[in-house]
Amino acid sequence: MIRLDSVSKQHGKQILFLDASMSLFKGERIGLVGPNGAGKSTIFRMIVKEEEPDAGQVMTDRGIVVGYFSQDVGDMKGRTVVEETMAGAGVISDVAHELHELENALGDPERGDELEALVERFGVVQARFDELDGYALESKAREILEGLGFRAELVDEDVGNLSGGWKMRVALARILLMRPDALLLDEPTNHLDLESIIWLERFLLQFEGGLILTSHDREFINRIVTKIVEIDGGDLTTYSGDYDFYEEQRGIAEVQQQAQFERQQAMLAKEKAFIDRFKARASHAAQVQSRVKKLEKIETIEPPRRRKVIEFEFRPAPRSGDDVVRFDRIGKHYGERKIHENFDLLIRRKERWCVMGINGAGKTTLLKLGARAIQPDTGSVTIGASVKLGYFAQHAMEQLEPDDSVIDALQGAFPLATIGSLKALAGAFGFSGDDVEKNCRILSGGEKARLVLAKMLFDPPNLLVLDEPTNHLDMGTKEMLVKALQDYEGTMLFVSHDRHFLSALSNRVLELDGGEARVYGGGYDEYVAQTGREAPGIG
Repeated sequence: MIRLDSVSKQHGKQILFLDASMSLFKGERIGLVGPNGAGKSTIFRMIVKEEEPDAGQVMTDRGIVVGYFSQDVGDMKGRTVVEETMAGAGVISDVAHELHELENALGDPERGDELEALVERFGVVQARFDELDGYALESKAREILEGLGFRAELVDEDVGNLSGGWKMRVALARILLMRPDALLLDEPTNHLDLESIIWLERFLLQFEGGLILTSHDREFINRIVTKIVEIDGGDLTTYSGDYDFYEEQRGIAEVQQQAQFERQQAMLAKEKAFIDRFKARASHAAQVQSRVKKLEKIETIEPPRRRKVIEFEFRPAPRSGDDVVRFDRIGKHYGERKIHENFDLLIRRKERWCVMGINGAGKTTLLKLGARAIQPDTGSVTIGASVKLGYFAQHAMEQLEPDDSVIDALQGAFPLATIGSLKALAGAFGFSGDDVEKNCRILSGGEKARLVLAKMLFDPPNLLVLDEPTNHLDMGTKEMLVKALQDYEGTMLFVSHDRHFLSALSNRVLELDGGEARVYGGGYDEYVAQTGREAPGIG
C-alpha cells in the first residue's frame, strides 16, 4: 500500500533518514518508534505529501485513501461536533450543516414569516441527506464520538466551544469515520481517558486496512501492532511482533553486535601490533605489506548505538503518621449536580490508591479534595500527622515563571542543591544539554509537566497526589518515573490512563460510579481479575 524506498531526509544539519526503506501492506499494523525528534512525524508528512524526501521515493498505491491524524487539529468552529466529525465525508457534511441550520430556523419564532419557504427547503435538503445515506453516516459518527467519550448532549454543541483536547478527539473521530484504506495516527491516545483508549484499541483491531501509529502508551502499542519500525541513526529497521518483542530482539542484537565489535577490535589491535613491530625489518616486509592490505579491506564493525537509559536516584521521603488522609462523610456539588455524597475513605501510610471512574465520576474532584485544593460542601478532609503533600495537577504548570529557564526554575526551588545534581535531575526528565537553558514560556505542555514533576520529586513529599502525571511523557521518562515511584516509601493517590503505570504502582483501587464508591483490595491487576473489565463502563 505504502512504500518508502531508499529515502533520505535532512532538517537543517540534522540527518533524519539516510537511504532508509520501509513498507506497509494491507492488514498490517505498524508501530513507529524512536526518540523524540528522530523523524516519526516526518514520515507521516512525507506519506501525505506535506513534505518531500531529499532523495529516494515515497510511494502510495493508486486509489489508496490515506487518513492522517496529527496533533495539529487546526481551527474548528461554526459546526456542531457531529457535523465536524462528518466533515471528512465531503458533500454530505455540507448538507448535514444546512439541515441543522434549517432545524434551528424552524424553531425560531422570529422567523415565522419564512415558515413556508423554510419547510419547503427543509424537505429538499432532508431528501438529499437521505439520498446520500446521511442518517446512517450520522449514526456511525455519533457511535464513534460516544466511544471517544462524548456525552450525547455534547455532540450537538458548537465544536468551537470545546477545549483543545476535546477538539483533538473530534479530529480523531473524523479520521476514523472516513474508514480510509490506510490510517496514519500520530499519538492518538493523547487526551484520551482509559475507557476511550480501550474503545480505540477495539476499533483498530477490527480495522482491515493498513495502520501506522506512534504512541507513548506501551500497553496500547503492544495490543495493536503486528510490526515495529524503529528509527535509529538515520536507519529504519523492521521487527515482526509487538513492542515487548522488539525490545527483547533489540537487546539481543546489541549484545551480539557488541561481541562482534570487541572481537574485531582485538584482532585489529593484534594485527597493528605486528605491523608496528616488524615494519622496519626487511625480512618481514612481505608479511607486513600483506597485513596492511588485509586491514584496508576489512569492513569495520561499529559498536551498537545504545539508547541513553534515563535514571535518577531520588531521595527517600520522610516518614508520615500511619493515618495519612481521612475523608469523613464528604459531600461535593457543582450546582444541581452531586459529585460526592457521604463519601468516606481512610488512606494509610504506604498505600497507593488509583482512582477509577468514567468521565464526570469525580476523580479529579476527589484528588483536589485530598490535596486540600478545594473544600468539601459537607464533611471534612483530615490530613494526618507529619504529612508533607505534593500535588501534581494541570494548573500547576501555569505557575511556572515564563521568563525562568529550566535550570532557573530548579535552582529557585532548591537553592542549596549543587548545579550538577540539578542538571542530573533535569536530564532524568528529558532536559539534556542546552535544553536546561530553555525559557518556560516556550516549553511544550509535555515539557512543562516534566519540569513540574522534577521539582516535586527532587525533595519528595510523603504524600503524592497525582492527576494524570504521565500525559505527554515519552516511554523513557515514563519508565524512569515508574522505577522511581516503585521505590518510593510514601503514600500515593492518583489518576492515570496508562495501564502500565496503574499496574506497576497501585496496591488499592477506588472505583467511582454514579455517586457510589467501591473499594478493591490489591492493585489494578487484581481489580481487572476481580471485575473482568479494565475500566469502569467497559464490558
